[in-house]
Amino acid sequence: MSRPIHFEIQADDLERAKRFYADVFGWTYDDWSAVTGSPYWGVHTGDATEPGIDGGLMQRQGVVSGSGTNAGILTMGVADYDATASSIEAAGGRVALPKVALPGMAWQGYFLDTEGNTFGIHQPDENAA
Repeated sequence: MSRPIHFEIQADDLERAKRFYADVFGWTYDDWSAVTGSPYWGVHTGDATEPGIDGGLMQRQGVVSGSGTNAGILTMGVADYDATASSIEAAGGRVALPKVALPGMAWQGYFLDTEGNTFGIHQPDENAA
């Protein structure tokens, strides 16, 4: 069985994307450009003792289709859906699919970041209905 161990987010404007994810989720970065031979930022998403994975932020390699998803979607666990949604919009993100209840489990929704990438947020809540 294989588990995800790394993710990559493509961006047209790396500095804008770094700022967006730092402002919304508190992510930090290391410059790995010398290793990869092109602009590439290692992403640290949180405390290494907690569940989750780290990844990378790289220059976009293709064209964003503008319709539907054209790649895997990264979903972040959050403690407060509504507060996080407000932070996303304040940082320049947009709602892609509104908040929905996953009954008895969680609140889930999808957004577009400042680079047009889709991502999700997920707040566990046994009372979601």
